[in-house]
Amino acid sequence: MRIGSGPVERRARVLPGAVGVLAGGAGAAGCVLALGWAGVLPGPVARLAGLPGHPGAGADGISAGQWLALTGAGALALFGFGGLARGRVGRAWVLSLFGRYRGSVRHTGLLWVNPLLLRRRVDVRLRHWRSEPMAAADRSGVALRVVVLVVWRVKDTARATLAVEDHERYLRECVEATTARVLSGLPADAFDTDGCHGGVPTLRDAEAVGAALTRTLAAQTEPVGVEIFSVQLARVEYAPEVAAAMHRGWAAALDARHRDGVLTSVVDAVEDMVARLTARGLGDFDDYERKALVRDLTVAFCAGGRGGEGAWAAPGPGAGR
Repeated sequence: MRIGSGPVERRARVLPGAVGVLAGGAGAAGCVLALGWAGVLPGPVARLAGLPGHPGAGADGISAGQWLALTGAGALALFGFGGLARGRVGRAWVLSLFGRYRGSVRHTGLLWVNPLLLRRRVDVRLRHWRSEPMAAADRSGVALRVVVLVVWRVKDTARATLAVEDHERYLRECVEATTARVLSGLPADAFDTDGCHGGVPTLRDAEAVGAALTRTLAAQTEPVGVEIFSVQLARVEYAPEVAAAMHRGWAAALDARHRDGVLTSVVDAVEDMVARLTARGLGDFDDYERKALVRDLTVAFCAGGRGGEGAWAAPGPGAGR
C-alpha cells in the first residue's frame, strides 16, 4: 500500500448536545400541539397540556395542514433526540454517509451528530499487545521462540477504519512478519565475543533489536493510521528441539574463554617473576636457564591453579609491588 493513499482523518461537523435536546423538546411539544389542534388528544392529556378540547374530532377529521404539522414536529423530535451522542475520553467516531467518509469526532461530552450518518467507534488510547510465543529463526537458521511486546495507538481513525478491514488483526500479522524478518538477520548469541558477532549485535542486545523492530514495524503500519511507540522482545529462547545443543555450545565457549584468561594470567605472572628476579640481581640467567626457569614456574603456577582461581591472583602481574 502506498503511504498517503485512502482517506485522511479530518474533523467532522457536530453540534453541542444542548442543540439536540432543544430541537427534540421543540419537536415533541410541536407533536402535542398538532395532536391537540387535530382534536385527537385524550381529554385528560389535553387538559394537562392546557389545550382546549375538541369533542367529536377524530383521525378522519385531520386536515392536510394538521398532518403536515404533525409530521414536521415528529421529524424534528426524531432528529433532535436521535442525534444525541456521548463522547468519551480515548474514544472517537468515524462518520460516513452512503459509504463516503464524512469526518471523525474526538470530542467528549454530550454532542449532536447527524443521525443519518453511520458511526464507527474507534479506540484511540495508548495500548499494548503481548504476543503469544512465536516461531522464528536467527541468521544461522537456529529455531527460536520469541514473545514480543508492542506499544501502539490509532493515530488516523479514517485510515484505521476504512483503509483496512481490521487494523488490530493487521497489526498482529505485521508483528509476526516483522519479527521473523528482523531476527533472521541477526545471530542469537555470540559464543566467541562479548555481545557481538563480527560487529553485528545479537538478539541479546535488547536496545538494538528493539530499535530495529520498532523502526520496521512503524513503516509497515503507517499506511493504516497505526502509530508504533515501542516494540521489545519480552522473551527470547531456543526452540525445545535445539535448546540442549545450544546450551552445550554456550558452556563450551565459556570454558574456552575461561581457559584463555587463565593462560594469559599465567604467562603474565611468569614474565613478571623472571623480570623481577633479573632486576634485583638474584640471578644471571642465560637462554637455557631462562627457558628452564620459565618452564618450571609455568608448571608450578598451573599446578597451584587447580586448587581454585584464587591461586592465580597471588603471582599475578605487579604482585608485591
